[in-house]
Amino acid sequence: MGTFDFYRRAAIVCRAIPWGRAASYGQIALLCGKPDNSRQVGYALNRGRLGVGIPAHRVVNAKGYLTGAAAFAAGDLQKRLLEAEGVEVEETERGFRVNLKKYGWHNTMEEAIHFRELFERQGI
Repeated sequence: MGTFDFYRRAAIVCRAIPWGRAASYGQIALLCGKPDNSRQVGYALNRGRLGVGIPAHRVVNAKGYLTGAAAFAAGDLQKRLLEAEGVEVEETERGFRVNLKKYGWHNTMEEAIHFRELFERQGI
């Protein structure tokens, strides 16, 4: 799979993150079939490689920290967008953080299988 196909997959998965939930870069990469590509997910989101309509504010690091602030117009925009969806964002010594146990997207195996089948049908 080439980089462009990975970006197409990541866009599909990111658009599926439910309102009021957050997903990690690694979770997106895993659902795309490339579990070692979490940094590539971050790069793609930061550079706008996934297209328009991507809820990038819902993607956080594996510990729930909001690490994508540089990709937003304002440093606290990701925090404000999450809070607008009812996601509690706590301030810690290390930065803003979402409790992924409470607000994480706990996708099902059926969803993962659906993505795989969708990628196969689209040839990506």
